[in-house]
Amino acid sequence: MALSLSTVLSAQESSAIQLANEQLELEWKQGADGYILETLKVKGINGWNTMETAKYQHNVLYASSKPETTPQKLYDNAGKEILFPAPQYRYIIASWQQNTNAVAINRAGENRSYHPSAAKRISDTEICFQYEDETMRIMEKWRLDSLYRNDIKVDFILYPKKAGYYSLATPSLASMDKYNFQWATIPGIFQGNAINPDFVQAYAYGQGIPDVPVVARERTASTLSALITDREGVTVAVTAEPGTGRNPWEKDKKTHAEWLLGLSVMNREGEFSPTLYHPVLGEKKSLANVGDSLSFSFRYTIQKADWYAVLKHTINDIYRFNDFLKLKQTKYSLTQRLYDMHTYLTNDSTSKWHNRVYRGVTIGAQDYLGGVYDSEKDAMKNSDYGAMWMLAKLTDDPRLTQKRLPYALNFKLMQQHAEKDFLYGSSAGQYYLYKSKRFTEEWGPYTEPIATTYYMLMDMGNILLFEPQQKGLKQHIRLAADRLLEWMKPDGQWEVAYDNKTLKPAFTDIADLRPTFYGLLIAYEILKDGKYLQGAIQGADWYVENAVKRGHFLGVCGDTRFVPDFATAQSVQALLELYNVTKDKKYKDAAISAAKIYTASVYTHPIPTTEVKQVKGVSREDWEISEVGLSFEHGGVVGSANHRGPILLASHAGMFVRMYALTKDSLFLNMARAAAIGRDAFVDLKTGVASYYWDSMNNGAGPYPHHAWWQVGWITDYLLSEVSLRSNGKITYPGGFITPKVGPHQTYGFAPGTVFGAKTDLIMRPGLFKLDNPYMEYVTAMNEKEKTVFLILLNNDDEKQTSQIRMDTGCLFPGKNIQVKSVSSLDNSGNSSPMAEVADWTVTTDAYGLTVLKIKYK
Repeated sequence: MALSLSTVLSAQESSAIQLANEQLELEWKQGADGYILETLKVKGINGWNTMETAKYQHNVLYASSKPETTPQKLYDNAGKEILFPAPQYRYIIASWQQNTNAVAINRAGENRSYHPSAAKRISDTEICFQYEDETMRIMEKWRLDSLYRNDIKVDFILYPKKAGYYSLATPSLASMDKYNFQWATIPGIFQGNAINPDFVQAYAYGQGIPDVPVVARERTASTLSALITDREGVTVAVTAEPGTGRNPWEKDKKTHAEWLLGLSVMNREGEFSPTLYHPVLGEKKSLANVGDSLSFSFRYTIQKADWYAVLKHTINDIYRFNDFLKLKQTKYSLTQRLYDMHTYLTNDSTSKWHNRVYRGVTIGAQDYLGGVYDSEKDAMKNSDYGAMWMLAKLTDDPRLTQKRLPYALNFKLMQQHAEKDFLYGSSAGQYYLYKSKRFTEEWGPYTEPIATTYYMLMDMGNILLFEPQQKGLKQHIRLAADRLLEWMKPDGQWEVAYDNKTLKPAFTDIADLRPTFYGLLIAYEILKDGKYLQGAIQGADWYVENAVKRGHFLGVCGDTRFVPDFATAQSVQALLELYNVTKDKKYKDAAISAAKIYTASVYTHPIPTTEVKQVKGVSREDWEISEVGLSFEHGGVVGSANHRGPILLASHAGMFVRMYALTKDSLFLNMARAAAIGRDAFVDLKTGVASYYWDSMNNGAGPYPHHAWWQVGWITDYLLSEVSLRSNGKITYPGGFITPKVGPHQTYGFAPGTVFGAKTDLIMRPGLFKLDNPYMEYVTAMNEKEKTVFLILLNNDDEKQTSQIRMDTGCLFPGKNIQVKSVSSLDNSGNSSPMAEVADWTVTTDAYGLTVLKIKYK
């Protein structure tokens, strides 16, 4: 910190002081109470915008004793006490209480407002302020960033003059109209284009902006910034300098939930102005004695640009997101994980697969040992039907085709509500309880319309892609789609759920801000009945207007009462598919908007390093266990990320690659790669299965053996999306329908694709190829008629990589004598060059490049 006690400021030096460059102009004038910011201008394409400066500009929070941590009583606008959540939502109660204590609601301590009493110019781009009273002395250094011309860097030092707890607040520059603005967000916590007077919707569900100056914790703030875009399109953001927030694994244990930084879009007085607090009152580093000092470094970005452009600047330029990929190393390729999970999933013992008899029909599924309503530890579930049928098709493994899929299909058929009543054709529940012999939903006796989209239409749709001869399934799809149509309201929305006993709507305090409409699009694609397309359009139109444009979303995890989650990412893919069918640009635009919002579900802090840490007795470099690049199951103030951190199930990775191909926005591609590559520290090396939650490190599947199917699904989707991107669309395979629940990844392999114009089928043959370089991923395809195998190689590193490749031809068609005739190497444009060897090849591929070996056999 450049400030020191030797910096002496004189109140007589200047009555007005200015910071200005070609983009910004700030001027403070001296009044009776000190220096006040009176002018704030930012230059845009059409000239200068003058902003209204804040009334309450400088403040410090002070408390002589540690603030209480008990939750505050909260009341709605009618004066009724807010009682949230209900007692059965045990997973979110502690987080809600922690986020509604006096500090979080911004009621703790004294708010000590001040104006600097002295100012001094250090240079053309740097000024200093000073303030002193009986409690504290503060030194402020403000300087224009020489590299980023819309940024102002600020360093504070506070010297206590009496002991107590202190929290430095970033000064409020602009006061924006909170009833007329384009967007505001604390990334990962909430976002929207309007104040939402419903406190629970705004704060617990992140649907709009709370009308209370709440202070969020950095544990679920994906980027350490608060941003507001005003009605004129000027964005003001305040961002903590790297190193200010907590480190989630400081040395040898989880420190994810420490609270060192508070984030708000209002100052303590309620003015609409981005505000940060450090340290947080009553938390670590906030207790100070005479002779101590507290420091806080941050920056403002003031730019005539939308919130997303400014957020990208923070992520890429300040928190150096792209540098993370340069640190990544791996000893375990994603491809190898696919083959190892195939072994895991075909073993009844390790995958916890069981067959049970239900109503005289043998059904099969995996144990589910997480929490389920009315479960006696007897819940069973299948997760990713698309991945199940895909792996069976690609491997042609009889353990799957004969011993698993028939019983998984029976499970799906029996999962449909068969009584001809109000629930006819819907999903009877995603879990089967074998002791009580019934299907149930996750967290109560209710039926959600989106569950019919998930567990009927998505799953059955994917099965039909692989088995179009299953004509009877089409009738099941029609029943499910008709049920969705009957439940849809005239404006295109659905209820969140219906009570199974009363059949009345449940959860009426929240709206179904989820891609429920996608089920009708699947029905249209399968059945080609126009009424389903019209229903999908009607539902999507409501969703675009009420969810995407407003920034209001709902999740699909019943145990957290549906706080927003990966369903937001699903909506991106659903809207893209609707665009592909209708060619209506509004759905593509909405998909891009939703994808931009979903980038705020991905951690970008703290900056990964090579510092060595201890994890369960193993030395790991910081980047190996970094949260950066990983997404939430659910974030906000009550989601699982509050205590568990992000998840390793990167279902969005393939979608982000496709979004990059569509927009050329590199943040999507870098986030996809950051999530997918080099996550060895979280993978169980015995099974290839990654842990679900970040804080489980490499514990493996744990109580969620069915997650391996989702991992097979997302990894395949990611790899094939990279193949398409790197070949400039010259190697492509048709994608199926989205997986239920966990994100937007698609299934593949049900139909041939093309490799530089050659028709091919995807295959997986364990042992067929052996590579000695884990940075080289590969996908295998075959044209049996032409007796050609294509080995599609991906270098998933930022440096050129070379791999030795060996082929065991006996694994291609077991029992047949196969010999290689010729081999040629193709670059990412399809340009071919012959290879002299017919075995044991050496291939070098550029950074993030693609090479294809075309192998002719006899």
